[in-house]
Amino acid sequence: MDLTWLSSLCLLLALAGCIYGLAAAVLAGRFAGKGSVRLAADAPRPSVTLLKPLCGIEPNLYENLETFCRQGYAGSVQVVFGVQSAADPAIAVVRRLVEAYPALRVDLVVDARQHGANRKVSNLINMSAAIAHDVVVLADSDMVVQPDYLERIVAELSRDGVSGVTCLYHGVPTNSGVWSHLSALAIDVQFLPNVVMGTALGLARPCFGSTIAFTRESLSRIGGFETFRDDLADDYAIGEALRADGGLVSIPTFTVGHACVDTDLAGLWRHELRWNRTIRNVDPVGYAGSIVTHAFPLALIGALIPGAGQHALAVAALALACRIILCVRLERAFGLAAHPYWLLPIRDILSFMNFSWSFVSGAVTWKGHDYRVVADGTLIPERSLGHDAGATPL
Repeated sequence: MDLTWLSSLCLLLALAGCIYGLAAAVLAGRFAGKGSVRLAADAPRPSVTLLKPLCGIEPNLYENLETFCRQGYAGSVQVVFGVQSAADPAIAVVRRLVEAYPALRVDLVVDARQHGANRKVSNLINMSAAIAHDVVVLADSDMVVQPDYLERIVAELSRDGVSGVTCLYHGVPTNSGVWSHLSALAIDVQFLPNVVMGTALGLARPCFGSTIAFTRESLSRIGGFETFRDDLADDYAIGEALRADGGLVSIPTFTVGHACVDTDLAGLWRHELRWNRTIRNVDPVGYAGSIVTHAFPLALIGALIPGAGQHALAVAALALACRIILCVRLERAFGLAAHPYWLLPIRDILSFMNFSWSFVSGAVTWKGHDYRVVADGTLIPERSLGHDAGATPL
């Protein structure tokens, strides 16, 4: 069977991916170079409630959460942590933070009630009664931020026409293992350039769990967290609801850190598969089109097909060179630490395999629980979930 046409197709897609990567490198530099909005020194700082839903112990959990407690923000700050079990070991971490930062208002909500399939959103529903301030900032437990984080988020939210703020994020390896570095590379050379390109071309309307900031009034108008209790992509759904309410969801030009804690291939594969299936459900056409971002694996496939010719290997080398250029450009644009570039071909092959497998089924594993994802992005638990009542603010 003559498959040279397939080789040609793969190489053509790979060349398109090279152009895409170089364009993303240019756009990333322009995006990061625009600078951030800043509040005037004498401007009032509104009071802020930080929401941090927790579930179990993660590597570096104390260190991640501590970065949110060390904010150099002039206004009042409340941090609300939430868990769904009185036996959750994350409670001990919160108590350590309370002891370390006695001047900071910290509230812990322990509430086992389950309101839908999305356990994180159920946690947020339980936590919402503890919100004390008008500005609300929600961030995942594995995020790492700088001391001026709240200052910059509030400045962005204060802009005319802005009803929400979300943040790009970069990978932060938490150990010296290869899997942690591969996880960080996935974020920095797949996620970051794709978002920059999508937003620059008006093809993406993102909102990320890294940060979602809004006012308590806006939260009430979009129906509270209850609206999103069954959504896999709850962060995206919140962003869409804020936009539907009449405002913009702004993305500042800085990134926050995402702690990459993977220590084996299985864990890396599972969480990347969940990410990919989430994106596939949010934007199926765009996700399918993102095949061109896998230039190096496509070129390798094209080169391995009999009769491809030596030019196929040249395309593969070009694709890898473009990936290195993109990686270096992103590091410089966003002030990121240099990556071990020898991992890039391994990273690209793993990403392509995960991308391909994401079309096979809608099964995902999230925080130790198994779900199916239906066409509209709704989570269906594989096992029935209990609905224990009772809330205990501590």
